Amino acid sequence: MRKHWLLFTQAVTIALALLFIVQTLKPELLPSAVRGGVVTLHESVPQETSGNIPAAGLSAAAKKAMPSVVNIFTSTAIKTPIHPFMDDPRFRFFFGDPGDLEPQNSSSLGSGVIVSPDGYILTNHHVVEAADQIEVALADGRKAKAHVVGTDPETDLAVIKIDLPGKIPSITFGHPERAQIGDMVLAIGNPFGVGQTVTMGIVSALKRDHLGLSTFESFIQTDAAINPGNSGGALVDVNGNLIGINSAIYSPNGGSLGIGFAIPASTAKKTMEQIIQSGSVTRGWIGAGVQELTAELAESFKLGDTKGVLITEVVLNSPADQAGIKPGDILVSIDGKAINSWSTMLETVANLPLGKIVPIRMVRNGTETVVQVKIGKRPKPRTR
Repeated sequence: MRKHWLLFTQAVTIALALLFIVQTLKPELLPSAVRGGVVTLHESVPQETSGNIPAAGLSAAAKKAMPSVVNIFTSTAIKTPIHPFMDDPRFRFFFGDPGDLEPQNSSSLGSGVIVSPDGYILTNHHVVEAADQIEVALADGRKAKAHVVGTDPETDLAVIKIDLPGKIPSITFGHPERAQIGDMVLAIGNPFGVGQTVTMGIVSALKRDHLGLSTFESFIQTDAAINPGNSGGALVDVNGNLIGINSAIYSPNGGSLGIGFAIPASTAKKTMEQIIQSGSVTRGWIGAGVQELTAELAESFKLGDTKGVLITEVVLNSPADQAGIKPGDILVSIDGKAINSWSTMLETVANLPLGKIVPIRMVRNGTETVVQVKIGKRPKPRTR
């Protein structure tokens, strides 16, 4: 019995040692449950001087990031009537029904970023929306079919996955919260389907919102050339680390005018982890619409300043309704955080845990009051 026990303990010790070695040197070989996270990611060490060009030059940054940026080709089966009068029942009665509809394919292209050795790829929701087939072309020439893991229309993000033998390159996540206006950046993608392309620019602005591109907006604005086909590609810093997912451009003609927008990598990472873990993104909700206070509104409500937001609507039977919040109330803070804009309120509520009861401070008829609101689950957005 003692001999068997010694053999067992030795086997367990060896197994734990092997697990430690593999987890340290080759974590991609382990399932996510063993790795201790949803997916294996590479993150850079935060640096204060992220905008300074390193001694190796920008070519080193491009060389580091390019292998993990992929081209995405999608096709969607659409059906159109064979004859314009085929929808008329009398026409069909006389001329028959030749199979009703004739299938056709609509193709589009975009870009994506491999974020883990497991084959997970970040891209835009609008790149893969309604796609029946998705093909991914890697920078090294390999191609693979991909399937959608999940999407989040409210941030315009999607996660797809490929399975390929051999090593799959993955990008290193940077720290967009440390980016500063004027920092040099590179945009990598597949513009107009010409192939992988690198463009250079600077960070033109940070935390851009109220653009109407998605529900949750806090874009990095850049003048690095972004064109159709770049959507879902990488915006990287001078060290080749991912700081954003290129998402949209401001242009009346579809070409680059030096105003491009990227979703911060921190937002993309958080969204991606939820999608991989549960297939969707869960956010908090109270069911109240708001409007930012102007000087005129503050004067009409006899307020001393423009702090807070005006409640314009309350959804029936929503958490806000059940807490007694009414249109015309001035919402000042949520769970201790000051609220001065629509986007701040939206983000604050979305990040609160479901079921948590939080204090909401507001002003009604000139009197400050506090109500307790139980955070509900944000409904799915309507399909456009």
